[in-house]
Amino acid sequence: MAEENMTLVTEFVLIGLTHRPELKMPLFLVFLVIYLITLLGNLGLIVLIWKDPHLHTPMYLFLSGLAMADASTSSSVTPKMLINFLSKNHKISLAEFFTQFYFLGSSATTECFLLLVMAYDRYVAICNPLLYPVVMSNSLCTQFISASYLVGFLHLVIHVGLLVRLTFCRSNIIRYYYCEILQLFKLSCTDSTVNMIVLLNFSVFIQAFTFLNIIVSYIKVLFAILKKKSEKGRRKAFSTCSAHLLSVSLFYGTLFLIYVCPGSGPVEDKENMFSLLYTIIIPLLNPFIYSLRNKEVIGALRRLMKK
Repeated sequence: MAEENMTLVTEFVLIGLTHRPELKMPLFLVFLVIYLITLLGNLGLIVLIWKDPHLHTPMYLFLSGLAMADASTSSSVTPKMLINFLSKNHKISLAEFFTQFYFLGSSATTECFLLLVMAYDRYVAICNPLLYPVVMSNSLCTQFISASYLVGFLHLVIHVGLLVRLTFCRSNIIRYYYCEILQLFKLSCTDSTVNMIVLLNFSVFIQAFTFLNIIVSYIKVLFAILKKKSEKGRRKAFSTCSAHLLSVSLFYGTLFLIYVCPGSGPVEDKENMFSLLYTIIIPLLNPFIYSLRNKEVIGALRRLMKK
């Protein structure tokens, strides 16, 4: 016991994406460009929605909340990864590990609930268009967004609080580019069964609850669209849902690939690849998914550029 107390781990080493030195600078440049575009796209979308009164509607308020969550997800992981590409010291302290895990996890939880309320918004808009202005007021939307962020913050307080009780006295090597919490449990010399049960139960409940409710909302939306007699009305209704459906598919599809689908290669390599989609690529794509074919966003951008 005395020997274990002398070798308690307080720092970890993130192995990162590659061991090959010749790839580190090219990867640094690639991910730096991706990160800058991600921030520009998401924060720019928030500013655009805030500045243009035409976009002060429930759908765009939710979109601004989603953009903030995406910017937070990317910022919780990418800066440390960029530093590690240039540095030989890949160590991360326990406090830094907990901090990164907290912000990454809270952003993911927030995004789950924001995608859910965005699906509800589309359901009300298409299935009950006459009641939409009454039901989906801007004040209610603000409450939904605030509640989504509050749930995200409180959810991770539980897990970080449970992490504090653990001690680490085994290997300090983590074969990921970010703070992967399940790997941390494996390095614990304290029984982490409670942590594992709480984490898995909360994660499964949140992901299943939000995903199933999104599916139910869109099944009702689909039936409502098919009942429309006008071809133009059906096309317009589909177009308002397509961007959100693509975003939902990317987000939950990636979670499915990470936690459900088996891989043929090493587990760490597979999860690193899929985690890149979730932590870096999705936050990059979302602002463009919602903007490129959106006439209102493009119009708002043109008006802002003319000022």
